[in-house]
Amino acid sequence: MSETGFDLGLDDAKRAGVFFVAEEDLDPIAAAGRDAGLLVRRVDLAGCRDKPTLMLRMAMAMDFPSGSGRNWDALSDRLRDLGWLPAQGYALLFRDAGDLREVDESGFETLLDVLDEAVQAWAGQDVPFWAFLALPESDFSEIN
Repeated sequence: MSETGFDLGLDDAKRAGVFFVAEEDLDPIAAAGRDAGLLVRRVDLAGCRDKPTLMLRMAMAMDFPSGSGRNWDALSDRLRDLGWLPAQGYALLFRDAGDLREVDESGFETLLDVLDEAVQAWAGQDVPFWAFLALPESDFSEIN
């Protein structure tokens, strides 16, 4: 049992993945992630309307090394090699992800692909990498 009183199994790399959650789920997930020994980082996507803003917010949240590229390939490379942030595992919590999805669905889908690539890469090293994207509950009916 964890300090928060529940265990989501976040320390299991085989269960890790990319998940959609409600906004109010982020704080309990953050607590469970810390209890599981994960490095938890929050990415605020409120008002995020384009790729350059997304890249900047990701770089800030993940403390990317200076000189990191601001494109999809660079983001994928950085998320699959977090050597400057050593940890037993990782949990990225995306607040207001619906803002990006609403105005740039293609960019949103690419972000999901990049996150899934990171999950798979880290799973190969038996390191859990999770991404939780908070969407409005009304969006859940639209997601396959």
